[in-house]
Amino acid sequence: MTLKNIMQQLDDPTRRQFIASLAGAYLGVKMLPQAMAAPMPQLPKNPINVIYLYMSGGMSHLETLDPKSDQKIAGPTNAIGTDLQGVQLSEHMVGLANHLDKLAIIRSLSSKQGAHEQAYYLMHTSYASRGTIIHPSMGTWMMQLQGKSNPKLPGNVIVGSGYQSSGYMPPKLGPLIIGDPNKGLQNSKLPKNVTPAQFERRLKLADRLNLAFNNRYRQSQVKAYNDMYNDAIGLMKSKDIEVFNLKREPGLLRERYGQNPFGQGCLLARRLVEQGVRFVEVSLNGWDMHDDLFRRASELAPTLDQALSSLLTDLADRNMLDSTLVVLATEFGRTPTINANKGRDHYPRAFSCLLAGANVQRGQVIGQTNAQGSHVESEPFSVADFNATVAAAAGLPLDKIVYSPTKRPFTVANKGKPIAAALTI
Repeated sequence: MTLKNIMQQLDDPTRRQFIASLAGAYLGVKMLPQAMAAPMPQLPKNPINVIYLYMSGGMSHLETLDPKSDQKIAGPTNAIGTDLQGVQLSEHMVGLANHLDKLAIIRSLSSKQGAHEQAYYLMHTSYASRGTIIHPSMGTWMMQLQGKSNPKLPGNVIVGSGYQSSGYMPPKLGPLIIGDPNKGLQNSKLPKNVTPAQFERRLKLADRLNLAFNNRYRQSQVKAYNDMYNDAIGLMKSKDIEVFNLKREPGLLRERYGQNPFGQGCLLARRLVEQGVRFVEVSLNGWDMHDDLFRRASELAPTLDQALSSLLTDLADRNMLDSTLVVLATEFGRTPTINANKGRDHYPRAFSCLLAGANVQRGQVIGQTNAQGSHVESEPFSVADFNATVAAAAGLPLDKIVYSPTKRPFTVANKGKPIAAALTI
C-alpha cells in the first residue's frame, strides 16, 4: 500500500499525528498537531466548575429565549422587555429578563438530529450516535483532562436524570447519580445496628476475601470497581458528605429556588460546585410538547425561570460567577407552525441555548432567526460549536486527543469551533 493510500484512510487527527511522526523520524523535527489546526482560545488560569442545566424533550425557543411578535407564530405567548435594550424574552421568563447582564444567549443553533435519542446524544457528546462505540459527555471529559478539585467529593454529579455513561473512558470518571435532591446521597450512612468498629472489621474481611481475585485478575475493570468502592467509603467517612444535605440551607433560599426537584437540584448544584465539584448536570423534563403547549409551557417555563434566576443571583452574591460556568442546553427547538393539537413538533433547524458566568462575554445575544423563527438568519452554529464553546470556557483543551480502547482518536467537541463572541478568553 502506498503512502497516499494510507493517508486517505486516516481521519484528520490521526493524519496530523502521522505527519508529525514522519517529520520527527525523517526530518529531525517535531510538529505539534495543533499547529495544523485553527488557533484555539487561551485556557483560563483558574479552575472552572460547570452547572449544566438540560431541558429534556426539546425546549421551545419561541416560548422561552427567542419569542416572536407575529401572533400566528407566537400564539397567546407574549414577549417582554429585558435589562438589555432591544432584547426580548418570553413572558414566562420574567425573572431571567433581569439577568441578561450575566449571560450570553445563542439564538442561532441548528442540528441535523430531529429524534430525541440521537439529538440528546449529540448535545451531550458532540458525536453522532453509533452502535460501535459510546462517547463520554462533558463531565467525564473534565475528569479525564482536569481531575477533581476536592479529593473527598465526586467530581462529576448528575441530579435527577442525565447522561450517565462514561463512554469509552474509565467508569470512575463517570457521574455519581443523585435521584432526589431533597433526599441527598442515599445509603451513605451506616445501619443503626452496625458500629464504626464493626464496619472496619467487615471492610478488612472483605479485603482479605478479595485479595486472591484482585491479584489473579489485574484488569482495568476490576481496578475501576475497587477505586469506586474505596471512594465511596472515603466519602461516607468525610464531613464533606454534608454538602448533599439541603436542610443546611435557609428555608427562604430554598423557597426562592422553587420547591420542586429542578429548583432544589439547582440549589444542590450550587452547594456542590461551591465545595469543588467540577461538573453538575440538572435536568428539567417535560419539554416534548406536541399538544397543549401553551398551557404546559406556562407551567414549565416559570419553573426554569425561577430556578435559573435564583441560581444566577446566588452565584453573584457569593462571588462565584467568575469561577462557575452555567449552561442551559436542549436537544432542539419546536416548530414555528402550531399543529392541530395546539402544540409544536420537533424542530432541529433553529433553537436557542445560553451561557452565563465564567469566561462568558456577558450581556449579549448572538445570532438570530428570522421573523418566524423557522431558520437561522445570521451567525449559524452547530451543536459541536456550542460544546466547543462550553469546553473552552471550562478550560478544556479542544485539540487534546484521547484514544478509545480501540485506538480511535477523539476530542472533547469533535470538530466544533468555539463561538469567539461568547468568550472573554
